Amino acid sequence: MANSLKKLVSCVILDLDGTLLNTDGIVIEVLKGYLVKYGKRWDGRGAHSIVGKTPREAAAVIVEDYGLPLSIDEFVSEITPMCSDQWFNIKALPGANRLINHLKGWKESFSLIIGGDEVTVGKPSPEIFLEVAKRLNVDPSKCLVIEDSIPGVMAGKAAGMEVVAVPSLTKQSHLYTSADEVINSLLDLQPAKWGLPPFEDWIEGTLPNEPWHIGGPVTKGFGRGSKVLGIPTANLSTEGYSTVLSEHPSGVYFGWAGLSTRGIYKFVMSIGWNPYFNNAEKTIEPWLLHDFEEDFYGEELHLAIVGYIRPEANFSSLESLIEKIHEDRRIAETALELSLYLKYREDPYLKISLHGDNSHL
Repeated sequence: MANSLKKLVSCVILDLDGTLLNTDGIVIEVLKGYLVKYGKRWDGRGAHSIVGKTPREAAAVIVEDYGLPLSIDEFVSEITPMCSDQWFNIKALPGANRLINHLKGWKESFSLIIGGDEVTVGKPSPEIFLEVAKRLNVDPSKCLVIEDSIPGVMAGKAAGMEVVAVPSLTKQSHLYTSADEVINSLLDLQPAKWGLPPFEDWIEGTLPNEPWHIGGPVTKGFGRGSKVLGIPTANLSTEGYSTVLSEHPSGVYFGWAGLSTRGIYKFVMSIGWNPYFNNAEKTIEPWLLHDFEEDFYGEELHLAIVGYIRPEANFSSLESLIEKIHEDRRIAETALELSLYLKYREDPYLKISLHGDNSHL
């Protein structure tokens, strides 16, 4: 991966909510249940307005937007225990554990942890970032902020710091233009660009991950795989996989595919909105790397995803998109011959038939 140096930094400041931990989903689920008590229905109003705010500022937004008949303090006292009960459900976002381990551990190795309740004004005010620099006695210009929200990016730049944005807003990366770099997920962070030790876990153009699984009957997609791209994909429905997909960023992955009546094959797969075609919904589009003589719509397909290749990207032409997809194929085919990945061909999930007949495998 290209690692051209952007700027040397000596301090990394990591936002927590939405960047390292998937707290946004927990808060929204709590709010959905809470608002029912007052005859209200969560409709996403205020969702972007509370990002990066202090607890009281966020509370004020919700109370006002939904016309709740209580004070800000009353709202905070009621909602806080409900959120606290759900914190054990919070999961690290993709790449967060890898980044933290790379930066030498969790809380025990952090030089400083500061919360939104320790400053008077939330983002986009730079107060919290300037306070970090002050306590660490570091020049703000030597700090790198990693943020997911637009207010957070604005705060980091207002503090005179370098900022890498990992957008939490779907298909809205163009709104983060003030950031020094915009990446799809923490999986795509390249510390060496900032004079930090590089990740050393990429292998033959791939990033290994703990295998995760999705499956179901092959469905008809947009009809562009074979007809437009010359690349026949075996699409899967996203129904029932919203949680799993929320835990993995959009991008190009690869692994092993078990097709219920045929066998096990290599595959490379796109998950996301396909920027070139600008999908309205997130899709799962695996390409089984084998020449089949006929379609197999309706057959059970089980996928063991074992590695990551790259983020989604837009392309200037259809030809450049096709060229990149074939490059992804070459990378996947080569990588899956490595013992690191080859062993997962025996993943039991690939041999499970949802109809209970595994004799063909």
